Amino acid sequence: MSDVRVTIQRDSEREERVVTTGTTAADLFPGERTIVAARVGGELKDLAYELKDGETVEPVEISSEDGLNILRHSTAHVMAQAVQELHPEAKLGIGPPVKDGFYYDFDVEKPFTPEDLKAIEKRMQEIQKRGQKFSRRVVSDEAAREELADEPYKLELIGIKGSASSDDGADVEVGGGELTIYDNLDPKTGELCWRDLCRGPHLPTTRFIPAFKLMRNAAAYWRGSERNPMLQRIYGTAWPTKDELKAHLEFLEEAAKRDHRRLGAELDLFSFPDEIGPGLAVFHPKGGVIRRAMEDYSRRRHEEEGYEFVYSPHATKGKLFEKSGHLDWYADGMYPPMQLDDGVDYYLKPMNCPMHNLIFDARGRSYRELPLRLFEFGTVYRYEKSGVVHGLTRSRGFTQDDAHIYCTREQMAEELDRTLTFVLNLLRDYGLTDFYLELSTKDETKFVGSDETWEEATETLRQVAEKQGLPLVPDPGGAAFYGPKISVQARDAIGRTWQMSTIQLDFNLPERFDLEYTGPDGSKQRPVMIHRALFGSIERFFAVLLEHYAGAFPVWLAPVQAVGIPIGDTHIPYLQEFAAEARKKGLRVDVDASSDRMQKKIRTHQKAKVPFMIIVGDDDMNAGTVSFRYRDGSQENGIARDEAIAKLVDVVERRVQV
Repeated sequence: MSDVRVTIQRDSEREERVVTTGTTAADLFPGERTIVAARVGGELKDLAYELKDGETVEPVEISSEDGLNILRHSTAHVMAQAVQELHPEAKLGIGPPVKDGFYYDFDVEKPFTPEDLKAIEKRMQEIQKRGQKFSRRVVSDEAAREELADEPYKLELIGIKGSASSDDGADVEVGGGELTIYDNLDPKTGELCWRDLCRGPHLPTTRFIPAFKLMRNAAAYWRGSERNPMLQRIYGTAWPTKDELKAHLEFLEEAAKRDHRRLGAELDLFSFPDEIGPGLAVFHPKGGVIRRAMEDYSRRRHEEEGYEFVYSPHATKGKLFEKSGHLDWYADGMYPPMQLDDGVDYYLKPMNCPMHNLIFDARGRSYRELPLRLFEFGTVYRYEKSGVVHGLTRSRGFTQDDAHIYCTREQMAEELDRTLTFVLNLLRDYGLTDFYLELSTKDETKFVGSDETWEEATETLRQVAEKQGLPLVPDPGGAAFYGPKISVQARDAIGRTWQMSTIQLDFNLPERFDLEYTGPDGSKQRPVMIHRALFGSIERFFAVLLEHYAGAFPVWLAPVQAVGIPIGDTHIPYLQEFAAEARKKGLRVDVDASSDRMQKKIRTHQKAKVPFMIIVGDDDMNAGTVSFRYRDGSQENGIARDEAIAKLVDVVERRVQV
């Protein structure tokens, strides 16, 4: 035995300690059940890791990001063990942690049923109670292949050691160093219960899994490629406490009620006909009203801010995207070319920026015209994989509210500041108020231009972002190939974060397109280009607002702002006159003249989330008044007709929620 000196680091506190050879990370934190792993020399380790002289050890709490990943990946192992105990023929895929949970892929003959999931969860509970030990074991490639000879997908992973990707979760199994297998051991006998190829780390035992639940199963291609076999994926969630699990399930229940796909059908706003294809939406009349209101307000605000509207076609010769670089970097995300005009490749456009560059370059430009702000509601097409298409939030065809600003180097910082301020204020007008900013910097494997240009662009964006006084979060490597970007992240009514507007600073496309303007001294100079999408896409922003408001849009966006409810048929003409007067003021007011009883009409329009119901009976007709019924069921009686219309106009103009 010999002395081993280690340093325990807890936040800013450091404690030097002398321990004996063989001391584990767990020995440093006796009785602290919330500590599930340790970071030693910057690397995550199991608590069973034996300490070496001079090492610095940081405890990893189960509630931290690393701790939650370890909890969820360990739970994925327990699920895979349960699956193979109940379905011995199942072959193992990959089981990484993901946001709020985990999944594991299996090759089985038949898809799992809801009854299967119940049985698997019950077996997982049994395994958890046994307190099986997660035990790490280093193996050679040859030994791993021999041991896992019956697991074809694990054998494939062994073959890609050192090049595994985080995109498909393979890096949780094999990294760039040694191979390891984790054994699940019986706590009393030490007998092997189950094993899996894995980098780790893991919880000490299955008893450290406090709360979990299986959620659903789905089909998924092996490692995300349509060229690979289709596997069955089971999703689950795991949390440090039962209360946190309960809160998460309640959150999911509320999120499901707000799902834009569900609300889109219930409120008759849009659909995705099979005859058109996945990711390609059609908007119904009510959805069209909302979308038009969104676009009209955006147009007005852009005009006030000095933007000029342009239009460009949906398809173009491939040469344009060769020039811009999109065929080099984004070809996989573009629809295949159409061969026209004696074999010339035409593409549906995935971006508007190359066409806007051609508009800038259509004639000579003077410094006096700058900044030139070009704006387009431009529909683009991107061939997303079918597995990631998700309603309006991940579509194959969508309309960007796309702007490209051309300015001088001297105008750059002021224009970026003005643009970001405009973006944030316009988002606030639509009812989003809780923001933080993200700064995406260069991907060292995918960029054009010099390091010096990137450094200047990145630092300029950083300074502009910091002026807003909002939290600024780094996104290393997240930039597009032509320049860094600021993205506005907005939280909705139930706390979910959505990426909204993006502002990208670009010195490279003006170079590729040889864009020039004439400076004050008559010399030809290169403009700076700012890419800016405010909504991202109108379809996606529509979905975000639909979920944010749970379908109960503020009056200015509601497809029907008020509906007249007659107590009897004799009151219908009076309400129709009221509706006609309101429509002259630009209001969207209908009258329900159906044969339904009044109470059924009220229930129908409550379900449709109409902001105001205008109810009229004999007393109102005789007095020249109406009664207002609000969304919450409260009512205001005896309002003069002119006053009622003025009230509606006021809440629309002020864009308030009722």
